[in-house]
Amino acid sequence: MDGSERRLAAPVLVIGTGGAGLRAAIELAERGVGVLAVGKRPKADAHTTLAAGGVNAALATMDPRDTWQQHAADTLQESYLLADPETVRIVTQGAARGIDDLVRYGMPFAREADGRISQRFFGAHTWRRTAFSGDYTGLEIQRALVRRTAELDVPILDTVYITRLLVRDNAVFGAYGFDLNDGTRYVIHADAVVLATGGHTRIWRRTSSRRDENTGDSFRLAVLAGARVRDAELVQFHPSGLLSPEDAAGTLVSEAARGEGGKLLNALGERFMARYDPERMELSTRDRVALAAYTEIKEGRGTPNGGVWLDVSHLPRETIMTRLPRVHQTLLELQMLDITQDPIEIAPTAHYSMGGVHVRAEDHGTDVDGLYAVGEAASGLHGANRLGGNSLIELLVYGRIVGEAAAAYSAGLQAQRRCADAVTAARREVDALLSCDGPENVRALQRAVRDVMTEHCGVVRDEEGLRTGMTELDAIEARIGDIGVHPDNAGYQDLVHAFDLKSTVLASRATLEAALERRETRGCHNRSDHPETDSSMRVNLVWSGPGKIEREPLPPIPAEIAVLMREVSATGKLVE
Repeated sequence: MDGSERRLAAPVLVIGTGGAGLRAAIELAERGVGVLAVGKRPKADAHTTLAAGGVNAALATMDPRDTWQQHAADTLQESYLLADPETVRIVTQGAARGIDDLVRYGMPFAREADGRISQRFFGAHTWRRTAFSGDYTGLEIQRALVRRTAELDVPILDTVYITRLLVRDNAVFGAYGFDLNDGTRYVIHADAVVLATGGHTRIWRRTSSRRDENTGDSFRLAVLAGARVRDAELVQFHPSGLLSPEDAAGTLVSEAARGEGGKLLNALGERFMARYDPERMELSTRDRVALAAYTEIKEGRGTPNGGVWLDVSHLPRETIMTRLPRVHQTLLELQMLDITQDPIEIAPTAHYSMGGVHVRAEDHGTDVDGLYAVGEAASGLHGANRLGGNSLIELLVYGRIVGEAAAAYSAGLQAQRRCADAVTAARREVDALLSCDGPENVRALQRAVRDVMTEHCGVVRDEEGLRTGMTELDAIEARIGDIGVHPDNAGYQDLVHAFDLKSTVLASRATLEAALERRETRGCHNRSDHPETDSSMRVNLVWSGPGKIEREPLPPIPAEIAVLMREVSATGKLVE
């Protein structure tokens, strides 16, 4: 060890400074427990800020008959029965408290004239239960959480990249990482660690995540520490991602564009949803619209660039300017396109990881003592199709619960057992990458992985494609030993990309193997060679490393919830 390695300690370390990580850190600080939060991008610009639609809770401010039980029933129905019923109960029952917390932190919710919090319909909800703030709810939530952490003096390092969790005898004792700007190494000792490091949607070519977000960090950190991943194959593809410009491919066009009356057209000018869901048309659920668009493109009825058209130009200009202002501005900025005049070229884009680290429902603890996961890094709530608006309430409810659980775990430790060998191994891993001077380009290999996943494990999958994908992934992984890593005056981004590549490969392997094992079609998971849903596959697929996958049965849905489950009409509602 030399002077360029810093040693820090805190009772609890939170990795990730998006909404989930900050909510956990706030809970710890409010309980008087020492906490350190670290992130690889500025906290004010975390992925949470991109969430547009809203946050769900059965407040019954607009529809007095709404209940948490109905919210639970809607969530389980939309999950195609793969959500964990206990996780669903905890989130839906705790949702109102989550909203109260945000109000306490100064969140400016849209309100009715009499002061009630406004709620609107989102697809597949029985009642209006999505609270919102314009079409930038996630941004306002993140701002409120950042403000609260500042009030509580929570220390946040948002230029630190964590490369390994430190574990001894199946108990976590901290993490190892480096500073993105100057390469300073960090050994952070902690009694408990909270993983809030997002999902793995960046392993596809088109994604709503930005360039270096959601690269599968949570999968890699957890699995190498001894935890497992659940439902890696269950990824939500959003129907409307932009195709151009290239560096913004996958950027979302809000589903409000369809909710307000936008039409989906193929290259022949046909409103193709009539073929797939004639009743709901453009207001169908995410998984169905994405599959319909994919099918049109695959069968040769797509646009020249391999997409479909989303047209709102028939709507009154005033409607577009007041109800879709961000969509209008985004298209002007990115493409010089005026959506009041011309249609938008879109295609399905990888949007949300419904799977993630395997956690216990009651406290989101993992198989490793003292290690917790929260937000998109965790699994259990969404199953095979996420109910729109549920991701933001999940991080609020479980952020609080995980903060409470980590505090109790830390307080109960008699001593913290450390392991010098674990620190040495983490240090050597960074040293080895820094000494790489081969001909392979990290960015090119990342692109190659994304091409493999897009080609063989996209919206529709089959056995032959998945096996081909695994073979191609093996070949890419073999080339990682020949990469060149060259930090410069601008910072250590090359090293970041090298670790992101390792995460991407591991997350891709988990996804391919789980997608192969799930020989059925269910929700977001479409197997063209197994087009029916198989009732015996009402299981979660749990992955603990290459070739190691097991089926985990789900408990029955409680009768009080099951009785409320039914297909919900989307007529007149914003879709998810």
